[in-house]
Amino acid sequence: MKLLLVEDEAALAQALSRALERRGFEVTHSADGGEALARLRHNPPDAALLDLSLPGMDGLQVLHRARAEGIAVPILILTARGAVGDRVLGLNAGADDYLAKPFDLDVLEARIRALLRRNGPRDQEPLACGPLQLDRLSGAFHLGSQILELTPREQALLKALIARPGHAVPKEKLFHLVFPMEEQVQFEAIEVVAYRLRKKLAGSGVALVTLRGLGYLLRAEPAAGAAPPHDGP
Repeated sequence: MKLLLVEDEAALAQALSRALERRGFEVTHSADGGEALARLRHNPPDAALLDLSLPGMDGLQVLHRARAEGIAVPILILTARGAVGDRVLGLNAGADDYLAKPFDLDVLEARIRALLRRNGPRDQEPLACGPLQLDRLSGAFHLGSQILELTPREQALLKALIARPGHAVPKEKLFHLVFPMEEQVQFEAIEVVAYRLRKKLAGSGVALVTLRGLGYLLRAEPAAGAAPPHDGP
């Protein structure tokens, strides 16, 4: 699911982008209102997170123009302006929801997914690799009819891999998705997460494969006990 994050504070934008990517979203960042409006016009995301205090064209102006032009992208305001009057202004300008800074990431994710459920993302088809499926709306992984129980780090790793099944994803990229802004974590920690995830997938028909020098990939395999394919009788 594609998100547009409109935030002019570079450090906050970077941290928030990484945290949301870890939770399975594809994030594009704009630092000013004019650029954000252009993206909403020409490459509309599934939802947008919009700060009100922006250089040049502020968030309220972006909202007014977007709605006046018929742009229907769901927009959630993220701002330090927490007064009731500011909330009313934002909602009356066309925002779909409002969250004041500072906020909890779990609350933000829940609000985003609620917006997407109400409005429907452009691509609602689940991502899949063999019997493993990722429900894009709920963020849950399913193996057959069962939900796969994962830690947040295992989930972040698996989301990155199922987005490109059969293709290697570099360790460096996975590390930054699984451990965003965690400078004290050793690079080898990604191997521990991969090991635990591999054990949970064992015998499921889906394998997490290590490609030395390249990274990790996810691929479908015959489930344990299944007969191997053959060419003739």
